[in-house]
Amino acid sequence: MLMTGLFFVAVTAVVKYVGDGLPAAEAAFLRYLLGLVFLIPMIPAMRAVTLTPKLYKIFAFRGVVHSLGVTLWFYSMTKISIAEVTSMNYLNPVYVTLAAALFLGEKLAFRRILAIAAALAGAMIILRPGFRELNSGHFAMIFTAILFAGSYLSAKLTADEVSPSVVVFMLSVTVTIGLAPMAFAVWVTPTLAQLGWMFLLAALATAGHYTMTMAFAAAPLTVTQPVTFVQLVWAVLLGWLVFDEAIDIWVVMGGVIILSAVTFITLREARLKRQRMTPNPHETKV
Repeated sequence: MLMTGLFFVAVTAVVKYVGDGLPAAEAAFLRYLLGLVFLIPMIPAMRAVTLTPKLYKIFAFRGVVHSLGVTLWFYSMTKISIAEVTSMNYLNPVYVTLAAALFLGEKLAFRRILAIAAALAGAMIILRPGFRELNSGHFAMIFTAILFAGSYLSAKLTADEVSPSVVVFMLSVTVTIGLAPMAFAVWVTPTLAQLGWMFLLAALATAGHYTMTMAFAAAPLTVTQPVTFVQLVWAVLLGWLVFDEAIDIWVVMGGVIILSAVTFITLREARLKRQRMTPNPHETKV
């Protein structure tokens, strides 16, 4: 998870460095298009699976919402600081929890509701509406987190029916297709240097997802989730040292509150899962 944080912060650094040189939709499209080369090892798994019409619909829905979310994320990176993007990105699990309660019928205990309220309060500390001017990047990031929550919920619906490699493969393909019309509508011919940066971006993102998957396989979320805090540290230092972004203590404080709330939700869900799996002392052990 430490390596995952470094890879994902490196992704934000590349996007920040490229900046407005490419439209957000085009940069996102090139990242996914060039990243298709990393899907080649997954082709055998795709050929061995039979997808139902229901799965196709879920994959298509995820491709649409993820395409919009990625575009808004790239746009946000050109408008607000790396620390703000990273902190507000922590809201994804909060929106997932809310959406699961609304659309999947999952119950929300009182303590989880308090944790969600704390996370939203952390977002307000970051944004501080009325105390400073908010720009389009802040609003884009709010919608980014909501769209990614829809993407993650869709992944949850498919995870029990197909392998992770199939889920990743279908996401990459559908997002590439979904981004294509948005990219061509604002197309600017990229330079060789920009193509090189976009390929590096694809490689870093793929490496980040790979190390994250390794972490999830090696340890439960209760262990890996708190480590994501280090990503905020990397983001703040990177913005300060490389891009001359001032360290905003309110952004850091809000990010810590959001991440603490998300960690609590993760620990709570893991505890409840263990309780459901642990048999009653009076139940047979056979």
